[in-house]
Amino acid sequence: MAKELTRKLINAGVHFGHAVSRWNPKMAPYIFVKRGNIHIIDVKKTLKGMLVAKKLLAEVASTGKDVVFVGTKRQAQKAAESAAEKCGMHYVSQRWLGGMLTNFRTIRIRLQRLEQLEAMAEDGTLDNESKKQASRLKREMKKIKSNLQGVRKMSRLPGAVVVIDAKKEYLALHEAKKLGIVTVGILDTDSDPDTVDVAIPANDDSIRAVDLILNELADAVAIGKTMVAARQEATTQRPKRVRSKRPALARAREGSSETATAAEQDQVQVSETAQQEEQNEH
Repeated sequence: MAKELTRKLINAGVHFGHAVSRWNPKMAPYIFVKRGNIHIIDVKKTLKGMLVAKKLLAEVASTGKDVVFVGTKRQAQKAAESAAEKCGMHYVSQRWLGGMLTNFRTIRIRLQRLEQLEAMAEDGTLDNESKKQASRLKREMKKIKSNLQGVRKMSRLPGAVVVIDAKKEYLALHEAKKLGIVTVGILDTDSDPDTVDVAIPANDDSIRAVDLILNELADAVAIGKTMVAARQEATTQRPKRVRSKRPALARAREGSSETATAAEQDQVQVSETAQQEEQNEH
């Protein structure tokens, strides 16, 4: 399986880096050789990064947390969307809005506004507005939907963020690092590997290479989600511990016998008192 994946990645051009003049010296451990004016990425390091990333994302998904795929560059938009839809997670493919993680409450408010505008469009309220007002509201709805459609169902902060081209998605990585969220990045030779927790060196301009890598990561997330479902089923099917009723019955019987004994003593005292009163009268 690894040989087949390696062959597919090489055929997709995953090993082609940027020009030598554009390289980041921190990417030196991930570069295999310099050929002409282009750096060649070590495919072994690519496979190693993918294995570490898959294990990490599976663990994050197994705890019930969400994963966000971020790819706003043209070559990565469709790949990020398809990978997120494949594993039932979230994506950002148009534009990363500043504060999407650090100011998540405001993002949720904008999504509520989107639901309000869509409800107005469905029940005909939007058509009753003036032409200018209706045009403004439709433009607002379209803008919110294009920017936040991928995170519409995300009701809490994610457990991991996967980015394509760490150099372009520096805002997302900065916010994730500030909040302590795990980050995985597909890095070309011009990126800084210190900005991500797990680096996958690869040609981030190759649509096929990015698609292959994200499909593997999406499969790992899907496996992690099945682990959550299996754990929930195990907890629901576990038999509940039934407490024995014998101690409670024993205590009840002891209490009833003590009550009966006290009643008998009271009755004896009453009879003795009556006998003494009769003797005193005689």
